[in-house]
Amino acid sequence: MSMRAFLAENSRWLAAGALLSFSSSFGQTFFISIYAGEIRAAFGLSHGEWGGIYTLGTTASALLMVWAGGLTDRFRARAIGTVVMVLLAAACLAMAHVSAAWMLPFVIFALRFAGQGMSSHVAMVAMARWFVATRGRALSIATLGVTAGEAFLPMIFVALMAAVHWQTLWLAAAGLALLTIPVLLMLLRVERRPQSLGEGSHSAGMGGRHWTRTEMLRHPLFWFTVPTILAPSAFSTALFFQQVHLANSKGWELVEFVALFPLFSAVSVASMLTAGWALDRWGTARLMPVYQLPFAAGFLVMGQAQSIAAAAVAIMLMAMTVGANATLPQAFWAEFYGTRHIGAIKAMATAVMVFGTALGPGLTGGLIDLGYPFHTQMAGIAVYVLCAMMLMGAGVRRASTALPAG
Repeated sequence: MSMRAFLAENSRWLAAGALLSFSSSFGQTFFISIYAGEIRAAFGLSHGEWGGIYTLGTTASALLMVWAGGLTDRFRARAIGTVVMVLLAAACLAMAHVSAAWMLPFVIFALRFAGQGMSSHVAMVAMARWFVATRGRALSIATLGVTAGEAFLPMIFVALMAAVHWQTLWLAAAGLALLTIPVLLMLLRVERRPQSLGEGSHSAGMGGRHWTRTEMLRHPLFWFTVPTILAPSAFSTALFFQQVHLANSKGWELVEFVALFPLFSAVSVASMLTAGWALDRWGTARLMPVYQLPFAAGFLVMGQAQSIAAAAVAIMLMAMTVGANATLPQAFWAEFYGTRHIGAIKAMATAVMVFGTALGPGLTGGLIDLGYPFHTQMAGIAVYVLCAMMLMGAGVRRASTALPAG
């Protein structure tokens, strides 16, 4: 099927996935972090204290995701997506009215759970379940939503902060989250029938089976995969979270650095679409062990960068992996463990990913407080990524022999 025919036939459901992933932007680090300077100034927080608050709230959201993510196996995307949007709007309203530092962990928890956690989880589970032969393309197209948010929302809201109080802008975010609800209901008025609800239409995993989450946790492949899941979530989050500190330590204007985000988004979109095509052609077994190479190279370049031009090169390298990361791991779970229990399985993977987004800001913020600027930490990050890739390769080589033929 050509891309034009694919889009025409499935536009309703692909648009719903993209809308949910775009809405997740309000709980993503790239959006929350643009207020880091204002939040730290308003409540007298150090880099480490703000990073610790972010880690605490995000870790709590990761723990809840283990249970809540499995609800996507029981409820339609139309229903659960609506509830998640209401929760996200409430979290944005809470940030608009936060008045003391002790409230921040609870607000961050709500934003991270409803935004980065459940909004993106509902979108990606729906794509993985609704599509099999074209799963890569569907995941890539749905993820364009959060990529668009990443490209434009920071620039727009940073510009608005020059004239509007930062907490007032969170009222606008709440309004935008609420506006998605009628659009989502309209798009999913006729919801695509999940393949996992139809007997005989499942996409099976290793050994021709549909693995439960408990079985997955007992299988070594999951644990070989965990360091790879953590790497992009922890350190791309840290990059956005520490953007104010990084720009200051390099002597760059924040607006110069933020202006690189559209470039980051453009490259990640190209990489994401390429990865979607590649996984439909070759599967995830060949791609998962190598797709993070540009990520490691990007951190090495950024650590040594002295100019915005060099930072742009680093950003493009990182974006190549971040774009592929939006597609490949989502398909990996369905390919290796089957789709019948994909909601519960991916909930565990999402919890690990969300924990990574908690770990990155807390770890890097603590090291900054100890006197190690973020750019000096980047060589160590690159080494970690390379080690994670080797573990992933070892696990996939062993497990891929059990994949169904064809």
